[in-house]
Amino acid sequence: MAWLILVVAGLLETAWAVGLKYTEGLTRPWPTVLTAAALLLSVGLLAVAVRDLPLGTAYAVWTGIGTVGTVVFGILVFGESTALLRLACIGAIITGIVGLKLVSPS
Repeated sequence: MAWLILVVAGLLETAWAVGLKYTEGLTRPWPTVLTAAALLLSVGLLAVAVRDLPLGTAYAVWTGIGTVGTVVFGILVFGESTALLRLACIGAIITGIVGLKLVSPS
């Protein structure tokens, strides 16, 4: 269950990171409120997940999911670069996330 909570926390990290783009420097009230809510929920779920998972593993997976999700969103929605080296780096992050899951207890 801790891993599922961690994945949801990572997806919410993607949500608040992307949300920052829509807040226009925290000047738009509703996007700012939604972004802040996603941030608080993401960190809260991370806190729950680290009850049962190693802190370093959980934090690395959480940030990795957020990073990959944000990059994928940027590619699909904002037309950001799909340069081969950039995609290879994202692949390395995904490999690291999977590796941490495989070698971690729980």
